[in-house]
Amino acid sequence: MLHGLGGSSLNWTDLMGELQPEVNSWALDLPGFGMSPPPRDGNFSPLGHARAAVDFIERHLDAAPVHLFGNSMGGAVAVQLAARRPDLVRTLTLISPALPDVSPNKANVLLPIMAVPGIGEAAMKKSNELPVEARVQSTIDTVFANPSVVTQQRFEESVAEALMRDELTYANDAFLQSLRGLLGTYFDRGRHRPWKLAELVQTQSLLIYGLQDPLVDPRAAHKSTKYFKNAQVIVLPDSAHVSQMEKPDVVAQAWIARFR
Repeated sequence: MLHGLGGSSLNWTDLMGELQPEVNSWALDLPGFGMSPPPRDGNFSPLGHARAAVDFIERHLDAAPVHLFGNSMGGAVAVQLAARRPDLVRTLTLISPALPDVSPNKANVLLPIMAVPGIGEAAMKKSNELPVEARVQSTIDTVFANPSVVTQQRFEESVAEALMRDELTYANDAFLQSLRGLLGTYFDRGRHRPWKLAELVQTQSLLIYGLQDPLVDPRAAHKSTKYFKNAQVIVLPDSAHVSQMEKPDVVAQAWIARFR
């Protein structure tokens, strides 16, 4: 299970619980996020993160094919992995994948601006001056259609993680470099551009979008049916960017119905 930009393995806790009777789950902290150190080669692109996931599968899961999940940036990473290493992927589940089809709005228009060197660093520094609780609540308000579903326990876990990452000198750089690497794929016109890779994915896939997602345009659901050859696509009317957190039971039921 691969989290999105600025996220961590904590983003999968509730879905892991819902799927526990069906599968054994591993949620990774991608390089530079959660408790993982930055990559030694400094590659924060989706391909670089995919290589880290491949390394985990090969080292710890005996290179057995896995049920691969990805949310947002993690969805872009999962597409890289599924297209380039089909031998390692049994099924593919993408939740609001960050593929090149983002329409500008008040929530995502700042991301390209933050990718500009200097501006992003200044913005991150200013954001980090805010109380940690305010930062966490702001993120929740953005990625959830109904922020009230976040329990006090999950809120406190997110605050604790944010405080821990405040002490890491590389945390801001990991975020910004990953953002720049992700946005770089949006302008790729080569044979490894994201939608071209999607056409190479042969495994059975499940794509889930949130109708109230301010970051990934839910209209991309229709586009995805043209590129993923063997996919079921679902749009959840009362969910936003992190359906695995907001509607873990619904996502689990959809996964079981698709792949059991």
